[in-house]
Amino acid sequence: MAFSRSKGFMWGGILIVLIVAGCGLYTWITLNWSFSSGERAGYVQKFSHKGWLCKTWEGELQMIPVPGSIPEKFLFSVRDDAIAQKINASMGKRVSLHYEQHKGVPTQCFGETEYYVTNVISVGE
Repeated sequence: MAFSRSKGFMWGGILIVLIVAGCGLYTWITLNWSFSSGERAGYVQKFSHKGWLCKTWEGELQMIPVPGSIPEKFLFSVRDDAIAQKINASMGKRVSLHYEQHKGVPTQCFGETEYYVTNVISVGE
């Protein structure tokens, strides 16, 4: 029994479908499974909607842990437009950002960082 050309195309097609499905499943898992989560407080000093093909919200939080110490920057991404609007409305105010860390996200189409903000609370002027 010879291996016909049509069976080769069929198995090749099945292999391609399995690879695409595997990549899709991997992407879904990395975006929905959180490695860690936490809170960061400070002042959002930079927040923009950027990208050529995949527009993402990217921001920078200036954290001032102790008076007199060197401030730290926390780079973050936002996938939800409603959260982005809250952050834009609270620019210049002290905020607390709740984030989830997603390791291994395959492309920057979902955000340039691995820290995705899921909630923002204004904590003062």
